[in-house]
Amino acid sequence: MTSQTAVAPTQVQVLADALVMPRTWLHHATLIAAGAALVALLAQVEIPLQPVPITGQTLGVMLVGASLGAWRGAAAMLTYLLAGLAGLPVFAGFTGGPQSIAEPSFGFIVGFIGAAAFAGWCSQRKWDRRPMLSLLAFFGASCIPFLVGVPYMSYVLEHIVGVPMNVSLAMEYGVLPFIPGGIVKWIIAAAVLPLAWMGVRKLDRHHDVK
Repeated sequence: MTSQTAVAPTQVQVLADALVMPRTWLHHATLIAAGAALVALLAQVEIPLQPVPITGQTLGVMLVGASLGAWRGAAAMLTYLLAGLAGLPVFAGFTGGPQSIAEPSFGFIVGFIGAAAFAGWCSQRKWDRRPMLSLLAFFGASCIPFLVGVPYMSYVLEHIVGVPMNVSLAMEYGVLPFIPGGIVKWIIAAAVLPLAWMGVRKLDRHHDVK
């Protein structure tokens, strides 16, 4: 490997670095693509609901962000978004294409970028290795898509679909149906990452991952 293509060894900060230790841009690109693919897969785990379906995407976003770190997690979600807009059937219900921008759920997909970055930022500070801090990190990450998604949904419903919107309806359509499933996904993510780190420490006690 020449000096032009090599990337400096990555300090072990997040789970992907402990498992793979990326050393080239190809490694990083592969992890980013894998993260986007995981979210695309979980997007198809769907409970149909109007105007925004309940899917497994948020769980994937939290796991990808925490495992890859802030910049790679955000890059994975940006890759996922651009792949969908380009026409690949990666959004819920195997949909995609530029017309997705006019869907009420598209704002949540935009919010995934910030959610993954936040989860990764917390993991880089080792929050994902401690159960209580992990709960706090993934709670924050799970809230971020709503900050973008609910106003976007409200705008699309009112100005494109023609449904008069108010705060009460925005909560009814874009927040309340997602609370039970969101809690389950939040707890799953907060449990999986500390357990994964325990496994890493058991497999390789010579790595300084504490």
